[in-house]
Order: sequence, then structure tokens, then C-alpha cells
Amino acid sequence: WAIQPSFYGDSKTHFSVRWTADGYKSTGCTDLKCDGFVPVNYAPITPGDSLEGKSKISIKIFKKKDDGDWWLYFGHDGGSITPVGFWPKKLFNSLADHANRISWGGYTGSNAGDPSPPMGNGQWPGKNSATFEDIQFVDIDGHGSVPPPWPAGVYSDVTHKKCYQVSVFTNGMFYYGGPGGCTD
Repeated sequence: WAIQPSFYGDSKTHFSVRWTADGYKSTGCTDLKCDGFVPVNYAPITPGDSLEGKSKISIKIFKKKDDGDWWLYFGHDGGSITPVGFWPKKLFNSLADHANRISWGGYTGSNAGDPSPPMGNGQWPGKNSATFEDIQFVDIDGHGSVPPPWPAGVYSDVTHKKCYQVSVFTNGMFYYGGPGGCTD
């Protein structure tokens, strides 16, 4: 999810998806701003929608064995997950076969000179902050496994450490967040 007033026009938390086939050199986009992600008609949420009132969301992204497309499922507050849409396999080069990088985390953005908004629930990482839990790699047969802990398999990338932090990744989860307030 993301809080980005310059992109969404408000300071609400939004469900956000992105894709690229070349590190955003000439392909990819966020939410439904270009062709790529294909939403399903009966989806419980659409990329870009506000997450107002949803405190815990569940996300599953996996490559379907039968067609090779990458599917996104969504659920909230402990409910079952349902399809949101998919990224067609034709969008990708190496991802048509397998993923070589997977990212989880938060993102914020603000207009130049404006203070950055909070990330997660605005708390520093800890038991009361935002979390990613039950993180798993899912193989082509649908079997999940917990990624190895930092630094062997998963690493952090925090760009504004005065405003945001992330905990150590362990047992398939991590805490993240911060109050924001950065202007650089």
C-alpha cells in the first residue's frame, strides 16, 4: 500500500501495485495508469483504491501453472482472499519463467518541499507498528516456503532513515514504518 498525496491527490492509504519488465527504463507503471495489470470484474478492490478502515490485509501473488500469468489475490481483516487481477506473462521477459526478485514494503511520496507523510501506521517498527507477516515464496505447484532471513536472502532498503525504519526480517515477518516529516 502507499500514501502519496502527489499521486493520489489525498493523504489516505491506497492499495497499490506496480510492474516493470526492465527496471522502469521503458516499461511498467503503477496501479491502472497504463496497460499491463488486468483487473477482474468481481474484484473486492481495485489498484489505487483507498484502504480506509482496513487494518490488516492479505496479499498473495503467484504464477498460475495453467496459463503462466501472475495473479494477485486480496483479503482483509482475516477474511478469505479473492482475485483482484493479473499481470499477463507476455509483459515480462525473465518473469515469464520465474521471478528473480520480489519486494515487500511501504512507499510514501510528497510534493517537493512538503514533509513526507507517515508510513504504515506512523509508528516506528515494533509490536504496535505496521507489519508484513506470513511472507512466503510460492512455487509453481502452490507450495509456500519462508524466505531465508537477512542478510542471506532478504535485505532492507530504507532511503530516509530519519523518517522511516524497518526491523530485521525473521520467521517470515518484519515491522516497518515511521512518522514521516522528511523534506529532502
